[in-house]
Amino acid sequence: MTGVDADIVVDMDETVEVEYHPDETTHVGGENEGAEVEYEVGGGEDIASLINATSPVFDPEKIEVAPAGSFRVYLGAAPGVGKTCAMLDEGTRRKTRGSDVVIGFVETHGRERTAALMDGLEVVPPKMVEYRGKQLYEMDTDAILKRSPKVALIDELAHTNVPGSGIHEKRWQDVMQLLDAGISVITTVNIQHLESIADAVEQMIGIKVRERVPDWVVRKADQIELVDSSPDQLRRRMLHGNIYPKERVPLALSNFFKRENLTALRELALRFVADETEEEMLAYLKSRGGGIPWDTAERIMVGVTGSPGSDNVLRRAARMAARSKAELHAVHVVSSDGLRRDDSRLATLEELTRDLGGTWTVLNSDNPAMAMVEFARENQITQIVLGATGRSRLEEMRRGSIIRTLLKEAGNSEIDIHIIARKSQ
Repeated sequence: MTGVDADIVVDMDETVEVEYHPDETTHVGGENEGAEVEYEVGGGEDIASLINATSPVFDPEKIEVAPAGSFRVYLGAAPGVGKTCAMLDEGTRRKTRGSDVVIGFVETHGRERTAALMDGLEVVPPKMVEYRGKQLYEMDTDAILKRSPKVALIDELAHTNVPGSGIHEKRWQDVMQLLDAGISVITTVNIQHLESIADAVEQMIGIKVRERVPDWVVRKADQIELVDSSPDQLRRRMLHGNIYPKERVPLALSNFFKRENLTALRELALRFVADETEEEMLAYLKSRGGGIPWDTAERIMVGVTGSPGSDNVLRRAARMAARSKAELHAVHVVSSDGLRRDDSRLATLEELTRDLGGTWTVLNSDNPAMAMVEFARENQITQIVLGATGRSRLEEMRRGSIIRTLLKEAGNSEIDIHIIARKSQ
């Protein structure tokens, strides 16, 4: 069989005319029915001949194509990769096929190509809000609900709404409201805004990530599409003025858009999408059943205290859990009298745990190490993550070392221990 290297893009809603060319050894039907069919694709022939509406081995009625879904996220490594353009292209494509599509909110940032792609699409007028003496524009969620389109295109999922512009603090909350109302949403987000990744990005790049989206919101999407661009290509776009105005280009190229920063962000985005793809593959294999062997699932437990830096330990554990497809269990131990060190801090950590897709458990015990070990055994935990202790050597001698006890007891149960440095924000 002749080898073919090609990219194939097939629009399943379009009619495709197909031909097939069996060689002299190929037999189809008759006494040789069921024999292997070989196809030759010669130079100049349309690659669509590989997909044959009249071929005896292709029946379009039997091909399963997943629906577009109600929630699609275009994910990128950085501004300028083309997320908004991809979203607008998809909106236009759906409109041409008869879907009722509106632009809920798009920020062009002065980019001409982005503005041009909005032509032909209905725009729900944004809401003007007075804030600190300035007139600002925000998405009008109520107007979108009243318009009730089939699909709404909404840019910048991580955006923080101007106070007073609506009932929600974050745009992702507006999106959840629209989804609950039966409106499909196509949106965009950059990788640094994901809650489990934001801290790592701050440490790598040295830029504060203030706008964040809980991981579960993005993972809720029916489809996550990576809009990818190499660091060099992105820097060229910046240099040509296609991302920021030219007066901002030198500063951007020497800070956020440094090649090493873009490389790191791209790797984070690729890993995240690879994780999602692997989950889909595992779900498919599991649905196939049969004799496919399955490894024991990883389960990660993170010990959480109210000490500074606990949020960093929790996020690190969440990244470990995501990469190993593990469940995440956050455990906080309080003494039998029920006293806690800082209820407000712990409430924040509990909320963060849920944003990261984990479960929060409070244990009552005067022996934190043994309480965590018993929880780990009962829940088949395979790895325990702890923050480095702040106790001095003398304190450990007088009061005992939780980490040393855990190392001993967990080792007897073949549970791995990870000690993470506490980095205060």
